Amino acid sequence: MVFYPQPTDHTRRPASVTSRSTTTRRHRSSRSQTGGASFRPQNEFPNFAQTGDVEIVINAEGQEKRYLLHRLILAQCSGFFEASTSEDWSRAQAQGVAGPAQSNGLANIGEEDEYGREADQPTLPVGPTGDRYRWRYELDLENKDDVPMLVQKPATSSLFGGDQLPRPPATPNKNTATSNSFFRSFTAMQSAAHIPHQAPDNDLIRDYDNLFRIFYNYSPNLDPLNIAESYIQCKSLLNLADMYDALEVVGPRIDHHLLQFQSRLWKQIAKYPPSYLKLGYLARSKVIFAEAIIHVVGQWPAGSNQLRNHVPEAVFDLIEDKAEELAEKQLKTEGKLFRLTLTTPRGERVTPTNSYMDWLALSLFRQWLIENTSPPPPLPPKAPNSNQPSPRTQQQNKPPISPGRLYRLLFSAGSAYLSHDELKRFLKVSKAFGAENSGNPDYRRDELKKFERRMDEVKAMAKEIVRPFMRSFLELDLGRDGYGGGVGLEYLTCTRLEEADFPWD
Repeated sequence: MVFYPQPTDHTRRPASVTSRSTTTRRHRSSRSQTGGASFRPQNEFPNFAQTGDVEIVINAEGQEKRYLLHRLILAQCSGFFEASTSEDWSRAQAQGVAGPAQSNGLANIGEEDEYGREADQPTLPVGPTGDRYRWRYELDLENKDDVPMLVQKPATSSLFGGDQLPRPPATPNKNTATSNSFFRSFTAMQSAAHIPHQAPDNDLIRDYDNLFRIFYNYSPNLDPLNIAESYIQCKSLLNLADMYDALEVVGPRIDHHLLQFQSRLWKQIAKYPPSYLKLGYLARSKVIFAEAIIHVVGQWPAGSNQLRNHVPEAVFDLIEDKAEELAEKQLKTEGKLFRLTLTTPRGERVTPTNSYMDWLALSLFRQWLIENTSPPPPLPPKAPNSNQPSPRTQQQNKPPISPGRLYRLLFSAGSAYLSHDELKRFLKVSKAFGAENSGNPDYRRDELKKFERRMDEVKAMAKEIVRPFMRSFLELDLGRDGYGGGVGLEYLTCTRLEEADFPWD
């Protein structure tokens, strides 16, 4: 049997077939994260290079911050951007002519989308004729009198220097992946030039940065430790949000940030109620607004000059209504206190004839109430040739106790006022013991105890009358936060706001 050797096929395969898989694997193993196939140009806050259509430039004191954001989000969060980018008012200019040749710079360099397709379709909003639009805003620093505000400027062609760059010519027998990686790396370096690495130092830039961060549901950069500094930052941010009709979006973030301070916040509100009242109104914070208005109403009209013409009329009217309501309650309560009376065992009202000691207890209580609720009487006229002040001048000039402190003393009862020594001194001066019994210590002791018991009955009735005023609607703990159980507080804190009272609902 004869064997014939099989002819060997020496035909060479095309180089593109034999080396494609090997070259691809070797290229993948050497790729970096910067220029790899998985890399995409920056499309995140603050520069959305692929989808952003609103360019905002903030210049202040030699510092510059650039943003490339979305009209849709800005219009949803701000009435200013909704109006200025509308079809009727916008000065946006069409960029280029519709068609693949006039797409953005990322499409010009052959960028691929996340599904591997070449991004030759426009990614920005398209006008009626197919033209793509972009809006550009800059701060108006020319007007020195008012707070600088964003104004529309002619839109630039691209954030990367031109939207009409020609598409790179196709190079035969050249690895496309390598070319795309180069352009991706170059685009990444251009985008990274506008990424902030630290919080801005300028207050105006910080406020705008926090405003746009809130629009994109990021936490604002506010001081988390120093509440005084945090108040200044929050107030500045709220004023900026008010300029751009964005309080509904910014307010809840400010409210959440300040409420984290808890007891420190309540103490600050107690120190500066008018300031926090205005801040609470801007932030639409029911907790902060209600806490501040309780302090304001209790001290009214002490803070009227700070609030008049500085808060909306609805807020000022609300304060006046609550203050008048509180004053009416005080008048009714004082009338009840003056009508307090004691009765004899037979049910008759005490009089000097049927129970002299009980009548003295009532008279002393009423006299104490008059001295602490009424203004002092006018001073007697001086003698023509006398330079010596009257010995009672200092006593007559003593102002009455404030309503808050007076009612808290009445509610404390016991020895908080008209103590044992005062009662003993009163009985001694009034000669209630009688001349025949003044030298009998047992009689004097028994009468003093009876007098104290009757005075305690009067104090107990007064305590129940002022009880409604002792309910505090403050978040501030008067007993724990250094106010001595509220006895030292000079005003009432029983004002309550209902849901219908808030001026923004």
